Amino acid sequence: MPDIKIIPLGGVREAGKSCFIVEVDDAIFVLDCGLMYPDNDLLGIDVVIPDFTYLEENKDRIEGIFLTHGHADAVGALPYLLEKIQVPVFGTDLTIELAKIYAEEASVDVKFNNYHVVDSETEIAFDNGVQISFIRMTHSIPDAVAIVLTTQAGSIVYTGDFKFDQSAKPMYQTDFGRLTDVGEQGVLALLADSREAESPVENSTEYLIRDEIVNIFLNAPGRVIVASIASNIHRLQQILEAAHETRRKVYLTGRKLERIIDTALKMDRLTLPDKDLIVDKKEIEKLPDNEVLILETGAMGEPTHALQQMAKGRHKDVTLKQGDYVYFATTPNIAMETVLAQTKDLIYQAEAEVAALPSHIKQSGHATPNDLKLLMNLLKPTYIIPVLGDFNKLLAQTNLSKEVGIPVRNTYVATNGDIISFVDGKMRISGEVTAGNVLVDGSGVGDIGNIVLKDRRILSEDGIFVAVLTISRRDKVILTGPRVMSRGFVFMKASGDMLKESQNLVKEVVETYLAGPDFDWGELKQKIRETLSRYLFEQTRRRPVVLPVIMEASNYRRQNRDKK
Repeated sequence: MPDIKIIPLGGVREAGKSCFIVEVDDAIFVLDCGLMYPDNDLLGIDVVIPDFTYLEENKDRIEGIFLTHGHADAVGALPYLLEKIQVPVFGTDLTIELAKIYAEEASVDVKFNNYHVVDSETEIAFDNGVQISFIRMTHSIPDAVAIVLTTQAGSIVYTGDFKFDQSAKPMYQTDFGRLTDVGEQGVLALLADSREAESPVENSTEYLIRDEIVNIFLNAPGRVIVASIASNIHRLQQILEAAHETRRKVYLTGRKLERIIDTALKMDRLTLPDKDLIVDKKEIEKLPDNEVLILETGAMGEPTHALQQMAKGRHKDVTLKQGDYVYFATTPNIAMETVLAQTKDLIYQAEAEVAALPSHIKQSGHATPNDLKLLMNLLKPTYIIPVLGDFNKLLAQTNLSKEVGIPVRNTYVATNGDIISFVDGKMRISGEVTAGNVLVDGSGVGDIGNIVLKDRRILSEDGIFVAVLTISRRDKVILTGPRVMSRGFVFMKASGDMLKESQNLVKEVVETYLAGPDFDWGELKQKIRETLSRYLFEQTRRRPVVLPVIMEASNYRRQNRDKK
């Protein structure tokens, strides 16, 4: 029997960053390579990607990267991995095209073209007896598939993001017959989408959601601004159709959105009900407000920031006004809930309205409890490893497995980095590998750590306090200063006494240190930081970042001699 290991590098106990390793003997198969958008406390961070250390250390054993669909949480980190490891990438037609767009827009320069297009009929055989195939699944984007990795010990099935919708259009339909066939052949382990595993409400059909979107557009007295995610192709299709039915023209605000729509149109994954439906900025400005629809997707996957700019009058194209309706067409992730509430408040302040689907209608691209139980009954897996969700969602899926007769001992809620081994058909935890979050900030990948984030947080909350002076080490004297400045800490003109005392404290520390026998730049700066931090906290109960700037004039004595 083969030696099988499953290792999550991302995608468990978190919403996003999907990346799973399946090892069969010496061969490594990578399933998805996604990113995650940062929480509010990751100040200045653009995206979060998995730690690829284990893959870098074992790059010669990697057979390929296999993708389930074209959303950022499944393909967004691919360029950062391909920069370090050049291995074949497999995905459906649209998934590969969207992966290329993400690669072009990433902060790394990747020269790579080893992509392979697959479909639900594709079967890939490897030398060690492993066979990989794909099953059509329903999601909010066409060409979504589950990945089936077949071994002599049974199959490992990874669903990616999915849901079941009996009214789905052919392009989005799940292949239930294939799921049944795979289940009959024997499934060793199932890795299934958990994001809605504890939902008490079933997903509404996409037909019902589409009709409600039309109603929202009909009831809007003025412009409609739709906030969506650019890669949610199904929702974009519904919006375009609803705009056409309500006699509105569509203006696209972002270049990335235009690229995704162009790509989907060329591949027949998206259709325009009217070739003149999408117009440019000059045309949209000539139309009456009740014939206008503005589609905003945002620069980093979440359109909320762009909506805030519209509400404040700072957006490059659109300023919200009375009579506007803002409709959130996709459900934001949990990390964005606070930002979403702030955004809605700003919209109301701009005298616009927030439109929403009725409370009994749920729009989601992820499996509900009934979907998951049906999936388990079709596949009949021996073991369940819940993935793609926070801890409580993963735990909810293990509870669902009990309802369909899978024992608790055959389920495991993993942590990123766990090595889940299968020996003689038995599952056990055999160790762990390096795993965690790598932060991407601009062109920097992994160069931002906890210390930098802590400084950013302090700067945002308590500001910065700078002490500047020039010394002569040779003469052991302060030549100029100290001068103190602050930004975001206190109002300088109203804090004269505190600033003067701060200068005296710095002067005292430096003169005492210069009188000593030894000199170390780091030690001197640390003494200044400690003294100022203690004093400033006593005075204000705040802890700004204290930054000593010490310059040296080594030729001071010679300059004075020359003057004489």
